[in-house]
Amino acid sequence: MSRFLPLTRRALHSPAWFIPFDDHAGRVRGAGVTVHLDRFDDGAWVPLDEVAVRTPSAAFAYPGLGRCAEPWAARPRRHRARFAAAGYQPLYPADGEPFSAGLVGVEFLVHPHDDAHPPAVATQPRLVRLLPSASYPYPPGLRTVHGAVVDAATGAPIANALVEARGRTSRDLTPWHERTLSDAAGAFRLALRWEGEKADEHAVEETFRLLALERPGRSGSLVVRLPQDTERRHVIEIREQ
Repeated sequence: MSRFLPLTRRALHSPAWFIPFDDHAGRVRGAGVTVHLDRFDDGAWVPLDEVAVRTPSAAFAYPGLGRCAEPWAARPRRHRARFAAAGYQPLYPADGEPFSAGLVGVEFLVHPHDDAHPPAVATQPRLVRLLPSASYPYPPGLRTVHGAVVDAATGAPIANALVEARGRTSRDLTPWHERTLSDAAGAFRLALRWEGEKADEHAVEETFRLLALERPGRSGSLVVRLPQDTERRHVIEIREQ
C-alpha cells in the first residue's frame, strides 16, 4: 500500500517581469528574444546561468531568483538583464528616463525571500522596447535613410546612439516618431514612414530633421531632404551641447 504525503505548495516570486516590445511594429514580441542575466559581485558584473521563463503573455520572469534559507540575514543584490533579438537593439532606459548609450542592461534588485518571508518589494512589469537595428529587415518599398554617428572631434564611431526623427502629418497633424540605435560601428538605418515637412501641399521635396543622442548634453543633428538624399550616407556628428 502506498503512503500519500501531504502536498506542499511553494510560492515562487520573480524579482523582475520584462515585456519585450517591438517599437517599430507597435506590439509585444516574445519570439526570438533571449535574455542574459548578470549579478554585480566584488565591483564587476558576473554572468549567471539562470534562464528566464517565458510566460503565456510573452513576459520574461525569474521565478525563485533570490530564494534562500535565511532571507533575514541576506541583503538585496544588484542584477541586470541584457536582451538580444535578431534585427533589433534594446532601448534600456525606461519611458521617461534620460537616454544614455552607456547602458547595457536593465538593472534591478533581487530581494532575499523564502516561503514564510516574501520579497520586501513588490514587482511591477517592465516594458523593454526593441528598436530596429541597422540590419532590421524592413519590407520592400519602405522608405529609409542610412548613415553613421561619429564623434565630432575624433571621427570615432559612436555605438548605441539614439537616432530619431519627429513630425506631424499634414492632414490631421497627428504626431509621429521614428527611432533606431546605431550599431557597434556607429551605423544606423532609420525608417521614415510618415510625411516630412513641405514648402506647400503640392511640393515634392520633404524635409526631415534627424537627431542623434549619446547622452544628455552630447548630441548632433542634420537635415535630410527626400527624395534626393535617399541614397546618401548621412553622417551625424556628436558634440557637447
